[in-house]
Amino acid sequence: MLDDNDLQKYSEIARRIRFDVIKMTYHAGSGHPGGSMSIAEILTILYFKHLAHRPSEPHWENRDRVILSKGHACPALYAVLAEAGYYPRDEMWTLRKFGSRLQGHPALDKGLPGIEVSTGSLGQGISIAVGIALSFKHLDNNHRRVYTILGDGEIEEGQVWEAFMAAGHYHLDNLVAIIDNNDLQIDGFVSDVMNVHPIFDKMKAFNWYPIVAEGHDFNSLNNAFEQAKQVKGMPVTIIAKTVKGKGISYMENVAGWHGKAPNRELAIKAVEELGFPQSALDKDIAK
Repeated sequence: MLDDNDLQKYSEIARRIRFDVIKMTYHAGSGHPGGSMSIAEILTILYFKHLAHRPSEPHWENRDRVILSKGHACPALYAVLAEAGYYPRDEMWTLRKFGSRLQGHPALDKGLPGIEVSTGSLGQGISIAVGIALSFKHLDNNHRRVYTILGDGEIEEGQVWEAFMAAGHYHLDNLVAIIDNNDLQIDGFVSDVMNVHPIFDKMKAFNWYPIVAEGHDFNSLNNAFEQAKQVKGMPVTIIAKTVKGKGISYMENVAGWHGKAPNRELAIKAVEELGFPQSALDKDIAK
């Protein structure tokens, strides 16, 4: 169990990530806030508790790798990278601007520290993660781990299951796939668009070790990541039960907030619900 100090620290980081997502997408006028909100706790516990990394040395050879397969949720990734110290916080407000290192999907060629690969075409991130994990198995006998975050809508892609099959076949126990199971995608409920359940049983059948976690509960997530490190001989999937748009009343469980930025009125409402003053929404924005 995490102690109260850790829980308070992680909760505050997740709160700031959610604020940053609102501020970024509002000033960009576009983006994907819903699926960014649902992974705030996942990214927080990963980057501040379980990941082997050095923000001041982003290309450190022995670092773990994080690949955001659901690349459209990059506002949350950009926020946690800034929080961890990978790049200056003020740069976040250039999201989706011309020439920015913070593109609408992670872009390796833009040079933002902490971005390992370009993602956005769904299914490719997990495929790349399998390749990296396989190379690590040959190179360093599991000293480095690969974490990849997928959406539950994303796993409707056939390419995802080819990657899952390959990971199970090659016993990639240095690979952890976190499925953001918020039950919504751009067109509605996952179960209506193309039902992917039962995810647990399917992952087990593909020779993965599945773990179910409450995706907004730090103790549950922490236990899942700790358990994942103990599994030998097979890859691990953490099926994280989450809420799309978590933390913002009008966004929660609403498919329409998959890829839509809030207007000023709604952005103000969001930051106030998160406990920030309205003035914070415009602070440090270049005019």
